[in-house]
Amino acid sequence: MSVETGAFVAPPLPRRSARVETIARRADFLAANRGIRVARPGFVLLVNPVARADGSQRFGVTVTKKIGNAVARNRMKRRFRALLRECLPAQGIAGADHVLIGRENGIERDFALLRSELAQALARAAAGKGDPPRKPGAGRSGKRQPKPAHGR
Repeated sequence: MSVETGAFVAPPLPRRSARVETIARRADFLAANRGIRVARPGFVLLVNPVARADGSQRFGVTVTKKIGNAVARNRMKRRFRALLRECLPAQGIAGADHVLIGRENGIERDFALLRSELAQALARAAAGKGDPPRKPGAGRSGKRQPKPAHGR
């Protein structure tokens, strides 16, 4: 309350750091997939360190339909966007595109735990210590069966 007028005076808002842009084009998501990959229990972080020459940062979030229904996927995406907007300005890699891919464990994980896992993943990516590249076709359930011959 102000002493002179008795009216409520709101404290000044903290200055917000530079806004982090979002990735919208599929080609940018695919380019990030060719970069550094760091897996954590709640998410997989993909970083394309050579994406932007001007030093600005961008982020994207993707969650597959394997995770759950639309409500669960949207909730996970909202949590990841809030997490990235909070952590990227201070800990992100300058001039890079960052993509979070949601994992099944990510929806129920504590936000503070996700924050610490993201900080660890960003530190590993900044050091260039990503996980080994995936083999083509890895992650598929079962082996591919050859197509049957037609006619005979």
